[in-house]
Amino acid sequence: MLIDNTVIYEEKYMIEINRQGAPFFYFFDWDERSYTINMEFQHFHQFYELCIFLDEHAGHLINGAWHDLRCCDIVAIRPSLLHKTAYPEGAPNKRLIINFAIPSLPAGLESYMKSIYSIFDGEIPIYRFEGRYKKAIFEKLNDIYYLSQAPNELSNLAIHHKFVEFLSLIYLYRDKNAYKDQVDFDNITNKIYSITACIHNRYTEDLSLASLSKEFYVSSYYLSHQFKRITGFTLTDYISLTRVRNAQTLLLSTDEPITDIALQSGFKSFSQFNRAFNKFLQTSPSRFRREGGK
Repeated sequence: MLIDNTVIYEEKYMIEINRQGAPFFYFFDWDERSYTINMEFQHFHQFYELCIFLDEHAGHLINGAWHDLRCCDIVAIRPSLLHKTAYPEGAPNKRLIINFAIPSLPAGLESYMKSIYSIFDGEIPIYRFEGRYKKAIFEKLNDIYYLSQAPNELSNLAIHHKFVEFLSLIYLYRDKNAYKDQVDFDNITNKIYSITACIHNRYTEDLSLASLSKEFYVSSYYLSHQFKRITGFTLTDYISLTRVRNAQTLLLSTDEPITDIALQSGFKSFSQFNRAFNKFLQTSPSRFRREGGK
């Protein structure tokens, strides 16, 4: 099937090169997702991910901020970035997920890959291309699909080269990015997502229902009820879970003492951190680190 006369789609088709967690791996997953399996809270990975939406409309939360998605939008998710796709009610939505890790390149090529990886570092790392730019970029993904259909001893190397070309074109055409948020929410929903984005940006500060209701000019009672209705969480739990998620990334990516991570993540004490961690993850921070987040 050709989506938007641009990109090949085959439901439940996968390409896997090495296992996830290896220094070098790829995982391509063409499939459908629906509203009923929306994740409860934003999550993170220790690898790079591209989420390519292949249907009419959905949303994507990045660090608490809502972004509108249309067909063929590319979301570039760097390691440890908190995010989740929010699929609308109704029929399942087509998408392509690409997880990958590429090891360091030989001396003399590192700067080129650093440039390519910069596409993941934008404030809003979402790309929407049109016309010939869109066609050229998605041709590389279609080539990867075709290469996997007729495998040979060099197929994995060819897929890798095509994928680097795909990333390179996104980088080279970055000034042609036509993405614009087109959020069509009511005033209170817009305000709630402004507050969630604020929490993700300032989770190390002393945030509370009282302080946020004052800052965003809404009564504590109204904010409390509307926040739970829209996000599914109490505001207090949302703040704590945001801190826990950020602590998780530090536990897995650094060797810093757990007590230091607790304070860096916005908790006032280790005991408060430990209680919150156990509440949301049903395990302790030390065990989470020891087991590598599994």
